[in-house]
Amino acid sequence: MERSGTRDVAVGLFLLAGILAAGFLSLRVGGFTLTKPDMITVYASFDEIGGLKPRAPVVISGYKVGEVRGIGLDQNARARVTMELDASIQYPVDTSASIVTSGVLGDRYVSLQLGGDDAMLKHGDTLQYTESAVLLERLLGKFIHNADVGGDPK
Repeated sequence: MERSGTRDVAVGLFLLAGILAAGFLSLRVGGFTLTKPDMITVYASFDEIGGLKPRAPVVISGYKVGEVRGIGLDQNARARVTMELDASIQYPVDTSASIVTSGVLGDRYVSLQLGGDDAMLKHGDTLQYTESAVLLERLLGKFIHNADVGGDPK
């Protein structure tokens, strides 16, 4: 009986270790960390966000510096995107934001292009220079429409 009890304890500990490892991995994949770096919140307004979602990455030159925290409408009925950015990086006030797609049909994310101004963005500032998402459907529609209309003028 004692041998069976030792085996049961070993199996139970192995199962517990497996459950803890699966929980740890799921939290890491989800982006959960116990310590958060200092972040600043900035805003940007776009005419078209084209499927941008909360938690989408914000990148500079392909390096993730933050993420989209929320999306709403501003007073002019434009999409207002709330972004949390790493506060250890200096962002000039003339930094511009573009909504781009990863690949042809991939997910949308925000790409920042740093400006050259000496003044830096602070918590709560709004980016003045933005470029909205380009929608593939609209481009194809314009191309098809122009191809049908554009005949040989006489």
